[in-house]
Amino acid sequence: MQHEPQEQPEAPSLLDGNRELAVLYTIASYLNRQVDVHDALQEVLTHVTQLLGLRTGWVWIFDDKGDPVVAAAQSLPPYLADHSERMCGSCVCLDTYREGAVEEASNINVLRCSRLKNAERDSDPTALGLRFHSSVPIYAGSTMLAVLNVASEDWRELRPDELQLLHIISDQIGLAMQRALLSAEHTRAAARLATTEERNRLAREIHDTMAQGLAAIALQLETADAIIESRPERAHELIQRALVLTRHNLEEARRSVMDLRAASLQEHTLPEALASMAAAEPLPVVQYSYTPMIGFPALPARIEASLYRIAQEALTNARKHAHAQQIEMHLTAEETWISLSIQDDGIGFDADTTLQQSGPNTGHFGLTGMGERVHILGGNMCILSEKDAGTCIEISVPY
Repeated sequence: MQHEPQEQPEAPSLLDGNRELAVLYTIASYLNRQVDVHDALQEVLTHVTQLLGLRTGWVWIFDDKGDPVVAAAQSLPPYLADHSERMCGSCVCLDTYREGAVEEASNINVLRCSRLKNAERDSDPTALGLRFHSSVPIYAGSTMLAVLNVASEDWRELRPDELQLLHIISDQIGLAMQRALLSAEHTRAAARLATTEERNRLAREIHDTMAQGLAAIALQLETADAIIESRPERAHELIQRALVLTRHNLEEARRSVMDLRAASLQEHTLPEALASMAAAEPLPVVQYSYTPMIGFPALPARIEASLYRIAQEALTNARKHAHAQQIEMHLTAEETWISLSIQDDGIGFDADTTLQQSGPNTGHFGLTGMGERVHILGGNMCILSEKDAGTCIEISVPY
């Protein structure tokens, strides 16, 4: 007695199962945390093959030239794993996707796969019977970034709901890869900004060290040249002074280029270095004071160096441009801020006009450099000045 074949119940949809939803959640969570594209693809590939009951999978991404590169692989058969050249270059499958003929997940048998058909044709045992693979493109917007492939050792093709699941996963991967690309672009932009800031820093350091030092040396040598016949001993002293300044500024230039702190800060705190700077000024007379907390706070080297250079520039301006006779410099350390104020009795200037016109081509690069230093440190700078009424510079920097 023959029995009619019983109709097999339809397999439940993967998307209806809690396990599948849990895997989707796991993949989404991992992609949100992971930035490295290759690590993310490898982890996702492991989850996908386990979820679909498959063994083998691989992912191609496209490099800058548009050539496919294997970014992740799972249990490749020896036919592919032992012959890396077989995973290179294009194929009918990739060309189909890149030409836009197929935009969703699809099953591809070996007769259509130019990469695997030779293994089947030659009955190569190292192919482990791979008879088909399912592929899904990964997009970021309208740009295809990669192709995800999973394969089986039998003739079972993926069902439509399984292909739909692959498509959902590919969307998650595409978003993660797009985020990684944006993160990389942000990193490159930050690097370009850092390069610009470093160039500005070097320009300020050159102005604060070499330019000022060379001006002082030139003054000594010009004076020596003028009196060398009438007062040779005094001229000799000035030349020796110029040699000392040359050696000192050469060392400062080396330290500036190497992004080290000023020489006076190598073995001293900022208050001590400012006190030494004030004491070294014969004219104008600098009265220096310091209001500390309980012990001077440990400051990052860049804050100490910047405040030291700002004070150095302010004293140079007061001496060279303002022709000041008296300068008061005061340093205050509070719980979260360091404040520096410098007041001179010089000829002053129209602060609004001068600051608007300041820049490297106007002769006021010093003021511009001071402002840029304070800005980089996230601080505030206020300059108050009037003609014949002196100048006050007040700076506050968080630490």
